[in-house]
Amino acid sequence: VVSNAAARSTARLLPAGQVPESWQKEVDEVPECSSFMHLHLGFSAKDLKEAMGGKELECHYMVVNDWERGVDSEQNLVLISIPSVLDPTMAPEGMHTIHAYTPATEPYDLWKGLDRKSEEYAKLKEERSQVLWKAVERVIPDIRKRCDVTMVGTPLTHERFLRRYRGSYGPAIQAGKQIFPGPGTPIQNLLLCGDSVFPGIGIPAVAASGMVAANSLGLETLDKHKKLLDEMVV
Repeated sequence: VVSNAAARSTARLLPAGQVPESWQKEVDEVPECSSFMHLHLGFSAKDLKEAMGGKELECHYMVVNDWERGVDSEQNLVLISIPSVLDPTMAPEGMHTIHAYTPATEPYDLWKGLDRKSEEYAKLKEERSQVLWKAVERVIPDIRKRCDVTMVGTPLTHERFLRRYRGSYGPAIQAGKQIFPGPGTPIQNLLLCGDSVFPGIGIPAVAASGMVAANSLGLETLDKHKKLLDEMVV
């Protein structure tokens, strides 16, 4: 069995007493990054170049509000991804899709215990998403008028749909100071993959962790991995 839930989440899915307390303690003591705010938009591309002052739309943007504060400061850095620029099939004809987010800088405690159906939650979503809207507006000034689809995600969204402890971005393991563990667990034939094990956070790293787990179970070979990597390189 291979679990792609984070190690902390996997441990909580297991029946009580099935793993040694020492392993449970080790998992629980791994520091966690903060969470995200997300903004997902589907918007019209009509007369977009004109609205952008003659500029072409790019796939990625990074907005830093204050370089003096640092990129890890709360609501200071916003990353914007517009995948439909590179792959038009990601949105209907004449449309684009955007994902803007604050990378691991949103405090979970602001949201802890809130009822997702409450007015308080809706108000906080509106308030905390403004930094995302303003960042996107620096690229597309009239973005709010263009949107057909608008979805705001919070740490509670991240926690609920991805089973992430406190909506975390992932383990706060620092290069050179700590190392991500391997796929093994104290339970025979239960392995882990995902961003809580080696080689860590990010799509390429998580994909590699799945390959490591598969190879550990004898489902793959290093030669097959190498062949796949060669095929992936364009």
